[in-house]
Amino acid sequence: MAVVTLLSDFGLRDPYVAEMKGVILSICPGAKIVDISHEVEKFNLRMGAFFLASAAPYFPKNTIHLAVVDPGVGTKRRAIIIETERSLYVGPDNGILILSAQTEGIANVYHITNKRYMLPNVSRTFHGRDVFAPVAAHLANNVKPKEFGPKIESYEKPSFTKPIVKGREIAGEILHIDGFGNIITNIPASLIEKINLTEGCSLKIEVGKKMLKLKLCKAYGETEKGAPLAIIGSHNFLELSVNMGNASEKLGIKQGELVKITPVTTSH
Repeated sequence: MAVVTLLSDFGLRDPYVAEMKGVILSICPGAKIVDISHEVEKFNLRMGAFFLASAAPYFPKNTIHLAVVDPGVGTKRRAIIIETERSLYVGPDNGILILSAQTEGIANVYHITNKRYMLPNVSRTFHGRDVFAPVAAHLANNVKPKEFGPKIESYEKPSFTKPIVKGREIAGEILHIDGFGNIITNIPASLIEKINLTEGCSLKIEVGKKMLKLKLCKAYGETEKGAPLAIIGSHNFLELSVNMGNASEKLGIKQGELVKITPVTTSH
């Protein structure tokens, strides 16, 4: 039984999600459909990319992930399939798929052009139903990715998918603010390890014009209540948090801001 996940900014008030599910089940009645979220803020690619990257590792191998946050629908932006070492991703070529796909290892990317695998009438405003849902369903029926269109070598890689390491400095961005007010960066634990930072060390953190010095902790409770800290969160990204508080409100930091971290060196 094929597993197909859905992620969108459609919300649940309107029938859009049900329409996509109806298309998938009409083409592949045996598909097991799992909702990741449909409460991504409208047009918020960073949030959608983070939700997808957070959830995808916990699904079985060969899961098909369909993600639609698509402010460019109806324009020249491409529809793509990304084949990784463990999953298939379907969605617009705007970067929403990349954060998750690159973690798994991108093998091939295909431009969806074969109208045989779309609905007969493709609207200009709802490719989630008319293009992406049928493509996901046909993939669930074991149609090979190469059947949907030509392989491409270039695709959109937004800045939030590629933090930069220079020496012992890492430059990235604020990827997401969660419901607790935790400030989640796009800096993965692997880069923290690459510059030899370990729990217990101090970090100099620049966000916009703000300069912070925070301890890299292994638990929120290592600081006093209301005190800020840095921590590797449950999704393996560096987070700026406040013990039993809202870091975003306390520190005045918002999604999309640039962040730079360097280890604090002590002189003797």
